Amino acid sequence: MASLVAGVLMTGPVALALGVVGLRRTRARGSRGARLAIAGIALGVFGTLAIVAVVVGVRLTAAAQRPLTLDVDSPREAHAVQLVTGHCVDPLPPSGSVDEVTVVPCDQPHAAQVVTQYRFDKAATWPGQQAADRRVASACALTPAEVEAGVRAVTWAPTEESWGRGDRTGLCVATVEGGGLTGSFLDGTVVIP
Repeated sequence: MASLVAGVLMTGPVALALGVVGLRRTRARGSRGARLAIAGIALGVFGTLAIVAVVVGVRLTAAAQRPLTLDVDSPREAHAVQLVTGHCVDPLPPSGSVDEVTVVPCDQPHAAQVVTQYRFDKAATWPGQQAADRRVASACALTPAEVEAGVRAVTWAPTEESWGRGDRTGLCVATVEGGGLTGSFLDGTVVIP
């Protein structure tokens, strides 16, 4: 009975342990209650698997949001929320919501580079998509020489959905038509084709 109650309360490992103990006791004593113990074991297994799934999901989500280091030695897939100022990407994703990108070493040809970030206050409420876009765009400042060379700024602001997951960082990405950049805007080594 205790195993069944623990299983209903979703305390998986406890229900499983109590169910195994209860099943052994009912078999050893020849008493009734084996079905309750089996039901408790089943709920215990289900509850334990559910707990494991939640823990794994939380860990994977945290890993997918952890910022990447700037030391990128080969192309790799990343989520946009992992990018920081200095990362180079290729190709530049199409306009709209950006989730996954390919980060490449900046000394290899690339389409764009993250040149600044705009951080919203952690306690801020969702400002709406247009306001979020405007705030991130206000952090994008290209030099007159960059503008003259055909560099344009692309902004990636949090969406309402990503905001709900805790995303509070917007990115300003510098790019040129057709890509093919090498080097970095940040240290002045960029070569614009």
